[in-house]
Amino acid sequence: MTDTEKFRFCVAPMLDWTDRHCRYFMRLMTKRARLYTEMVTAPAILFGNRDLLLKFDETEHPVACQLGGSDPEDLAKAAAIASQYGYDEINLNCGCPSERVQKGSFGACLMLEPKLVAECFQAIREASGLETTIKHRIGVDHQDDYPFVQNFVGTLYEAGCRAFIVHVRTAFLKGLSPRQNRDVPPLKPDYAYRLKKDFPQAQFCINGGIQTLEESKTFIDNGMDGVMVGRAAYHEPWMLSRVDEVLFGEEPRELRREDVVEQMTAYLHRVAPEHENAVRNAARHTMGLMNGLPGARLWRRTLSDPKAYKEAGPNVLLAALESMKA
Repeated sequence: MTDTEKFRFCVAPMLDWTDRHCRYFMRLMTKRARLYTEMVTAPAILFGNRDLLLKFDETEHPVACQLGGSDPEDLAKAAAIASQYGYDEINLNCGCPSERVQKGSFGACLMLEPKLVAECFQAIREASGLETTIKHRIGVDHQDDYPFVQNFVGTLYEAGCRAFIVHVRTAFLKGLSPRQNRDVPPLKPDYAYRLKKDFPQAQFCINGGIQTLEESKTFIDNGMDGVMVGRAAYHEPWMLSRVDEVLFGEEPRELRREDVVEQMTAYLHRVAPEHENAVRNAARHTMGLMNGLPGARLWRRTLSDPKAYKEAGPNVLLAALESMKA
């Protein structure tokens, strides 16, 4: 993959969703998309179960670890540890608007302190030796005019950052929940285009409200280096089976949803011994795989039924597939 293609299509880091099981599942459908972990805080890495937080399957490459934090020293230590697991990139979260994240003084509120973010960026890059990127919003609360985000990106650019993932909504730290922050603030994609024009040597990946590969292609055709898709890729995962063809120009793959079921079933057998709920934790990410097909409701119903896991165990996806024929 060339440098200019690295960020062409990314699946967003999503808390409680993009764990290692989800990423393994997604990788079965696309070889080229760049995948991201859930946000992992620096203290969690320093004092928690590192293998649980950071281990991943080799098939997941290219895969990035997203860090949360605001202390350059802690972030450096966490990044050094993460780099030992073999990630391709470290991404610093400067976009999450949740109250829990604000109390830790990181996420979107960091945009108010660009010089501190620059220190964090440099500490991460030096400690990890990996490409280090920033994911950010276009503004915070009422500081949402273009010069605000231009100054933020400019400060990071001067510090050496050359790749930015721009969620083209303002983050409201008070008055809106994280869920509302993903939908209520208006999308301003023109800000991303302006940033690309002002910093042509940097790569910009646009994020926010993108639903289809056709939309994604339009952004790229119009000058964006890439797109990052979140909920649409999670809820309609079969769209990922066309990413390599539509956005990277590869030959269409002869891949059926049944092939994905077979491969995921083998994976479920592999993870089943880990703990009592391992199969359900992994299988839940496949809920949307059959969307649009006759019987999709029966697939989802089976995967939502605790009894199905008790009876079928790691063959639960095969049981769900069989239920669609009813």
